[in-house]
Amino acid sequence: MRILPTTAVLVAAALSSTSAPAQKDSGQSTETQDRRAHPGSEELIWNLLGALGLIGLTGMWRSSDNDGYTNDPI
Repeated sequence: MRILPTTAVLVAAALSSTSAPAQKDSGQSTETQDRRAHPGSEELIWNLLGALGLIGLTGMWRSSDNDGYTNDPI
């Protein structure tokens, strides 16, 4: 029965909030508009650096001989 009060609170919060205002009239461009206006402006180096960091995270993965029925030793 905890689902009903939680659902009621979530619905009330969703109905009471307003949507985010559009940025059309402010005169300031969005980040996506800036990227489309200046294509290829040194983004490749940051993409490669991020990919290298993600590849580096694979080194943190340790192998396990856990059969699923016992706990791994710490």
